[in-house]
Amino acid sequence: MNHGISEPPNSPLWIFLLLLGLCLSSHAQQPGATHIVDHSLDDSTPWHTHSDKTHVYNFNVSWVSVNHDDSDNDGDAVKEDPAKSVIGINGKWPLPVIEVTVGDRVIVNLLNLLGDQPTSLHFHGLFLRNETHMDGPVHVSQCAIPPGSSFTYNFTVTQPGIYWYHSHVHGQYPDGLRGPLIVHDPDDPFVDKYSETQLLTVSDWYYDKMPDLIARFMSKANPTGAEPVPDSGLFNDGFNATITVKPKTTYRFDVINMGAFANVYLWFEGHSMTIIMIDGVYTQLVEADMIYMTSGQRYSFLITTKADTSVNFPFVASMDLFDIDITGWLVYDQKKDLPLPANLYEPFNPVDDMRLAPLDDQPLHGEPDQVVQLDVMMDNLGDGTNYAFFNNVTYVPPKVPTLYTVMSSKDLATNPTVYGTHTHSIVLSKNDIVEIVLNNLDSGTHPFHLHGHNFQVVWRSEPNAGPFQDSNITSSNFRRVPMRRDTVVVHPKGNLVLRFKADNPGVWLFHCHIEWHVQSGLMATFVEAPLEIQQSLTIPLNHLAVCKKMDVPTEGNAAGNAKDFLDLDGENAPPDRLPDGYTDSGIVALVFSCLAGILGVITIAWYGFAEGVNDGEEKKVHIEGQQDGTGDIELTDIRTDSTLVDEERVNELCRGGNPTKATGGGLRV
Repeated sequence: MNHGISEPPNSPLWIFLLLLGLCLSSHAQQPGATHIVDHSLDDSTPWHTHSDKTHVYNFNVSWVSVNHDDSDNDGDAVKEDPAKSVIGINGKWPLPVIEVTVGDRVIVNLLNLLGDQPTSLHFHGLFLRNETHMDGPVHVSQCAIPPGSSFTYNFTVTQPGIYWYHSHVHGQYPDGLRGPLIVHDPDDPFVDKYSETQLLTVSDWYYDKMPDLIARFMSKANPTGAEPVPDSGLFNDGFNATITVKPKTTYRFDVINMGAFANVYLWFEGHSMTIIMIDGVYTQLVEADMIYMTSGQRYSFLITTKADTSVNFPFVASMDLFDIDITGWLVYDQKKDLPLPANLYEPFNPVDDMRLAPLDDQPLHGEPDQVVQLDVMMDNLGDGTNYAFFNNVTYVPPKVPTLYTVMSSKDLATNPTVYGTHTHSIVLSKNDIVEIVLNNLDSGTHPFHLHGHNFQVVWRSEPNAGPFQDSNITSSNFRRVPMRRDTVVVHPKGNLVLRFKADNPGVWLFHCHIEWHVQSGLMATFVEAPLEIQQSLTIPLNHLAVCKKMDVPTEGNAAGNAKDFLDLDGENAPPDRLPDGYTDSGIVALVFSCLAGILGVITIAWYGFAEGVNDGEEKKVHIEGQQDGTGDIELTDIRTDSTLVDEERVNELCRGGNPTKATGGGLRV
């Protein structure tokens, strides 16, 4: 008997079902997809080609499933990392390393196949001179790339060093969209000091996806702004990393903290480090047994291995603030055990990065042409959620990306008003010396990162030093050859002073690199030499095309007003501030609360004087075998919850066979 469909294969019903199946199959490959897919990139396109100093990377960004196996040396599971969908490239995760040489051109053709999220890429630490439109932060230098759309990043690399690329929208990169970017230097000043290189990434790791974590973090249910604690941590995007080493060999280690939150103390047992570079800046040689790395920072150092190969050595990244240690091993002999790391007890003693003078001996910049004071604070707004602020401004994205406002505002581009009330935009003149005075009024540690530049760290206070202006510190106290990098930590309740030269026209963010604080608004915008940007830059058509797909205007001020750039009516804004003092509704609530309290006291007093309940004389009885340590136990009528003082009544209840049970206050009958 035929229980199937009896129509012949060429019937209209068969054709309909076939087309329906194809549609459902296509949709299943991209959950939540609602956009038409640009198939200019597909699986047949090579992911990386290289010719004549040009590297072309074809990145299809999509969800992939991973499951880390975290086990101890005996194979017993010590952490349970559930299978997690992460954001991969070309169906794989961890992500590919972008590896180029100084002077090379990099072209990244990105196709968003996530289906349910827009995306972008930022190239952390690269200056991108005259190419600010390739920097990647959404709402700043581009629109988000919607699902199904493609976008091309095209820039020349001018700096050697260790960098990384990551998404810069919706807190997305901790879900996997981050990878190393290595720029080789033909003129490496330390090349004769090492034989081999080793890349090492470290990061915190969350089992839940970022959209869910952000929704819980940015909520009135979290009024203190407590950041989600990582579930674990990774070396090279895995657990229990091993690095096979040769004896008596000097290795150059290039280390990147790609985490969302956790700063780490890093050390290699039995080995010392010689630091040669931080954040792409060569340094004078400095020996260290331990370094401290914030999210976004990079270190390069030399390690010389031992002659004896009989023992393998652990290396550890211990998360600051959290009881999470990430362990890997330098493996001299594959047949030997992987020993547990020794117990180190805080306080740790990492090298002070303020000691790391640049190799080029660049002197302290002169007195600043412009001083920007930024006070860091956290506070709740009217929706009950905790936000982060620079000078009482919490960042809110503009309706028009800030760079596009620069390009469309003509001479008004030098007026910070056009960039909105809530983007905290500061306009800089070309080649000015800019000084940032950052006062951390918060009790937490913050790593701050500047796009488009590195900066001189000319002063950093100890914790709890208070605002810089109260410190009596002057430029005479600044280092003559200060440390230079692009990501620096400020201590709790401390301050720091940075200087840089505004020699790179562009729109550049300055923000905390704790991803939770990016989400809560701890960002400012430097609009550097805007008239020069207008003269030198043309926005590519495929950049404008994604704006059109996202229904984002590409002309006008922060409010989208292209007729009157000084009219910000309708701009995006944060929730209203909580009012000072009591509101009318608060006063009413307080009055009724007080009345309710008074009535409660009166009721208790009336109940205490009620007849037959308590005669005012408190008595105790001794009950054999039912003692509270003194032998005397108060009795309470379980029906009325009143204290019994009448001995006849006590006896009557006991004779009646009422149950008794011990409580914290004595005996209940």
